[in-house]
Amino acid sequence: MRLINIGFGNMVSTDKVVAVVSPESAPIKRIVQEAKEKGTLIDATFGRRTKAVIITDCDSVVLSAILPETVAGRFNEKEDNASGEENGDA
Repeated sequence: MRLINIGFGNMVSTDKVVAVVSPESAPIKRIVQEAKEKGTLIDATFGRRTKAVIITDCDSVVLSAILPETVAGRFNEKEDNASGEENGDA
């Protein structure tokens, strides 16, 4: 299991992440509202503006205050490091 930092020391398992999206569109706002009503919303913004919505395979929705591109970059960084370790590069 690998973890990525989604801001302010909060981590998400890379194995559980399905999508990292911007919170601006109406369908994503609807997903966030439904998760809040179901009690599956995790707010990791520390009171700051939501810039990324992370959707997991267990129907949890995580809000982050860092950009989706930054989260994706960290996700890809972890994958690159893991493949390097497997090949004996690290």
